[in-house]
Amino acid sequence: MTMNLGPLFQPFEDKSLKLRNRVAMAPMTRNFSPGSVPGANVVDYYRRRAEGGVGLLITEGTTVNHPGANGYPNVPAFHGDEALAGWKNVVNAVHDAGGAIFPQLWHVGAVRKEGIEPDPSVPGFSPSGLFAPGKPNGKAMTQEDITDVINAFADAAQDAKALGFDGVEIHGAHGYLLDQFFWEGTNERTDEYGGSMANRQRFVIEIIEAVRQRVGPDFPIMLRFSQWKQQDYEAKLVNTPEELEQFLEPLVDAGVDIFHASTRRFWEPEFEGSDLNLAGWTQKLSGKPTMSVGSVGLTEDFISGTFASKKEAVEQSGIDELVERMNNREFELIAVGRALLQDPQWLVKVKEGRIADVEAFAKKSLSKLY
Repeated sequence: MTMNLGPLFQPFEDKSLKLRNRVAMAPMTRNFSPGSVPGANVVDYYRRRAEGGVGLLITEGTTVNHPGANGYPNVPAFHGDEALAGWKNVVNAVHDAGGAIFPQLWHVGAVRKEGIEPDPSVPGFSPSGLFAPGKPNGKAMTQEDITDVINAFADAAQDAKALGFDGVEIHGAHGYLLDQFFWEGTNERTDEYGGSMANRQRFVIEIIEAVRQRVGPDFPIMLRFSQWKQQDYEAKLVNTPEELEQFLEPLVDAGVDIFHASTRRFWEPEFEGSDLNLAGWTQKLSGKPTMSVGSVGLTEDFISGTFASKKEAVEQSGIDELVERMNNREFELIAVGRALLQDPQWLVKVKEGRIADVEAFAKKSLSKLY
């Protein structure tokens, strides 16, 4: 079977970034870096996806240099000589295979629980000491804490550029620290970092501005944001296109080059009266290239939102809507998660029409790195 994959395999350029196609691997936490250091197995993991033709790889969340940044075991750090040397090996392997790569810079905020490595006594940090609305955890950040985290993101971005990464993604989604500042439900501050949406954005804007100052004008900065949170899948930052535009404009002014609009299913419309998804609205309103994401794959939860029992049914419908949306320039880039986690050759098989060879996602793939 031959598919019209059209825009998926068109090159993409933005500032210094040059991609061979418009398919990215979505960031996925893997927990395979003991001591917070990415080893040879992590190098091979990313190399295999680059060898499989993926244009841009976004790393798993990798933590900035702040005591409360990490919330899970065996998550890689993006600071310290040993961890950075490991990431340099990853960069070299991906580039040798023809791919580009961004690190996802991450601070988990109040998702962190005491007892987590590397210092079990460190609490979770957050705008107001809340994990979710009405659910206390950890400590509310002081101005000194805020300044330290801003500097930690800037340091990490500067290191990323020095290591040869092609850009950086700042994780501002899914109810982690930056999103906790965005979200009215977890940000109850009464200073300049709380209250209005403009104030709740201030922390992230200061991070982006600090990163831009360190990396210069041509190094791409991507911001991942979402409406949904792991604390509440139905949560909303904005309820209308007008509110979304007000949210996006100061982030563009601060220095965001690409928005990664995270949704659970990319085909679902964001606002009533339009088929545009969150990425589509973001690109339309911001004027910046946007990456969409959400259940992209050929064997599970693709387009229809249901699990396909037969590959034949998926073959006839699955990829068409994605291609149509990209042909319509709704968004410029698409991130693929579980399908590439399961099958490093997923994109090759799709390009060659070898749908029968595509491996269906299985949860057991989460328990190994390959």
